[in-house]
Amino acid sequence: MTERVIWRLTGRDVLSFLQGLVTNDVLPLQRGPGAVWAALLTPQGKYLADFFVIRRAGDAEDAYLLDLPAPLAAATLKRLSLYRLRADVQIGDSGLVVSRGLGPMPEGAVADPRDPGLGWRLYSESALPAPAPAVDWDALRVALMVPEYPQDLVPDDSYILEMGFERLHGVDFRKGCYVGQEVTARMKHKTELRKGLARLRLDGAAPPGTPLTLPDGREAGRLGTVAETAQGPEALAFLRFDRAGAGLQAGAAQVLEVLQR
Repeated sequence: MTERVIWRLTGRDVLSFLQGLVTNDVLPLQRGPGAVWAALLTPQGKYLADFFVIRRAGDAEDAYLLDLPAPLAAATLKRLSLYRLRADVQIGDSGLVVSRGLGPMPEGAVADPRDPGLGWRLYSESALPAPAPAVDWDALRVALMVPEYPQDLVPDDSYILEMGFERLHGVDFRKGCYVGQEVTARMKHKTELRKGLARLRLDGAAPPGTPLTLPDGREAGRLGTVAETAQGPEALAFLRFDRAGAGLQAGAAQVLEVLQR
């Protein structure tokens, strides 16, 4: 699992600042604890980073957490600072770590907003002991078709609607403007998606990023997260739907079946 960075955002303008930048509606967090999953896009509508905006029970009304992949933190901080201008928003290290689990939520945890099957997230000063048996989070994400950076979501390349953000509650089409909103709205209302996230079953292992090819050599997409399941290797993939027929290969592995798209 990619290492996470947890920032603390404070100030009277935190939610209004984020509301004008990110793909999802964060204003419901004014009403109480919870989590919102959202993305930051380029003006051209391409993915830059995704993160959870968290309000914890007991925190001050103007204090929120931002939970994002560590490799994207520096670039995200630079971009947020660029847009901050005179907004009353302070961003700093929270000193917290995130624990994840399935089943009953510990006190203070929040439900993963992407899919109920992904359980809960708890932000605290020290991580909880790992559950036994351990959860194979990659296999769970593949089964639920939940993409993550870096295996599936590619900065300056991915479009969030092609990667399932609407199904996974990561975009709101009624919240008003945000960076990249115009392109995202046009994809929603004026085009039919011809490529996007799919779930595949393979007859052998292949690493994320492996090109998907047809027998004649034409590329049909690329593999993302790969996980071992009771039925054999399964993977998320970015796939051209018009090339999703028989004969797909992922390197030396054959695609046995397109399970979902």
